[in-house]
Amino acid sequence: MALVGINHVALEVGSIDEALAFWERLFGRLTLRGRSPSMAFVDMGDQFVALMRAAGDAPDAHRHVGIVVDDKEAVRAAAVAAGIEVSRPPSLDLHDPWGNLLQVVDYREIQFTKAPEVLAGMGLDGLGKTDAALAELRAKGIGQAP
Repeated sequence: MALVGINHVALEVGSIDEALAFWERLFGRLTLRGRSPSMAFVDMGDQFVALMRAAGDAPDAHRHVGIVVDDKEAVRAAAVAAGIEVSRPPSLDLHDPWGNLLQVVDYREIQFTKAPEVLAGMGLDGLGKTDAALAELRAKGIGQAP
């Protein structure tokens, strides 16, 4: 199994409107994948940042890192073998010893892409995408060979 990259980062904020205004001040007009009163997903091509309104006294409740791997089920098996508690399939969430939440996702199933040369350099040449992930990429005009 191998690490492939980061899918997304989730950040807690005091106000979704103020956070979006701040991000737009820094980066210009934003494209959102979705929005609700308590969440906004800032699109970055094949990646995103999730902005989440902090709730009550648990400011770290939703902070996590989305880790992209080439074989999510191999990671699940390794975590279970190591005695680490994991979420039920199909998701794979686990905490490191310091309480950081890792949300593990499979490269084949998400919009995140690596150039073929980069994958080859990582020893992952031939790592493809599901039809659903390819369709999502094509809908954005981001080509990805099958």
